[in-house]
Amino acid sequence: MKTMVFGHPVRSIAFDLAVAAPVILVSTAGARAQPGGWWAAAIGMAMGLALLARRARPVTVTAVVAVLGFVQVALGWAPLPYDVAVLIALYSVVKYADRLQAGVVAGLVAAVGAVFAAVRTSTPGIWYFTAVFYLLITGAVWLFALNVRTRRLYVLSLEERAATLEREREAEARAAVAEERTRIARELHDVVAHSMAVMIAQADGARYVLDSSPETAREAVRTVADTGRRALDDMRRLVGVLREPQSPAESPAVSTAEPAHRRPVVAELPALLDRFREAGLKVRYTVGDLPTPLPPALELTVYRLVQEALTNALKHTGPGAQVQVELTCTAGALALRVTDDGQGRPPAGPAPSGGHGLVGMRERVSVYDGTLTAGPRLAGGWQVLARLPLPSSPGAEVIAA
Repeated sequence: MKTMVFGHPVRSIAFDLAVAAPVILVSTAGARAQPGGWWAAAIGMAMGLALLARRARPVTVTAVVAVLGFVQVALGWAPLPYDVAVLIALYSVVKYADRLQAGVVAGLVAAVGAVFAAVRTSTPGIWYFTAVFYLLITGAVWLFALNVRTRRLYVLSLEERAATLEREREAEARAAVAEERTRIARELHDVVAHSMAVMIAQADGARYVLDSSPETAREAVRTVADTGRRALDDMRRLVGVLREPQSPAESPAVSTAEPAHRRPVVAELPALLDRFREAGLKVRYTVGDLPTPLPPALELTVYRLVQEALTNALKHTGPGAQVQVELTCTAGALALRVTDDGQGRPPAGPAPSGGHGLVGMRERVSVYDGTLTAGPRLAGGWQVLARLPLPSSPGAEVIAA
């Protein structure tokens, strides 16, 4: 982080001091020997002090230095070493002025001053040689400053463009996160509503058979308790991701292949894989021994993760890719691995831009305090690995892929 003094970086202030100090030193060192004596030295010191503000007030500094230079020449004092301040001021106004017009005017004034100095201080009859020499030096400084200005503005434009793109990416990511969390909240709401309906039905059944079949009533009450615990756990997660509900006009269109109130489960994964096989992916599915019953919200998360991973494989790798989907239960958690070999046929057109698949997957996994890693494989292709702790298992922090 840059250290600032009076709104300017310390490094810039130190550099300006290093530029102005020699001008002041030269003007005072030759005060007794140079034409004009201490009066000329005073002009040189004024020029040096003015250079301290050459970044903040380049036009004003150039005007002050130009006036002092004309006064020096008008008094008949030959160009002195400290007159390098005129070239420094010219360079500064071309480089730092808000508009290049100021630099053009400064260049014209410097050219007039060079001719005026040649006429006033050179031998009559050959003043034009001196004028050409002064003009060449002035023109070289002006062109060099113009080149530096162009490069400086180019770099500033690149920095501004990068900052704008970064802000846009952050805004898009925040919007994607908010949208996905809203969608998760709606889906979890359906899960909780389903659980409550089951609890009510089981409780009514227990009431009707309480006298005639106590064992059936006890089983129904046990189901109510288990369902209530799962519903309470889902509600805890729901509160963590709740957002303002979308209005009907803002709600995304629902695919006709999947009704709005349908809750996909793990058992429906083979049908999902068949749809991707029809699209051209060569999908192999391996499933281990899974505990039953799984919480409905957890099954929904697994289904969506597989759906998103296969969609990304089809979109980026193309039809013909070999995809392996593995779902197992280890150490009290569901482990999902989706890998592709990256050997599919290139898509007919460029992949759609602006997607936020990984962002949504991370949000879904974070609801269960799980972990998600996604990235290329050494053998080629892409891999998505998710670990979702079961309700009775402690979670872990999300790993940003």
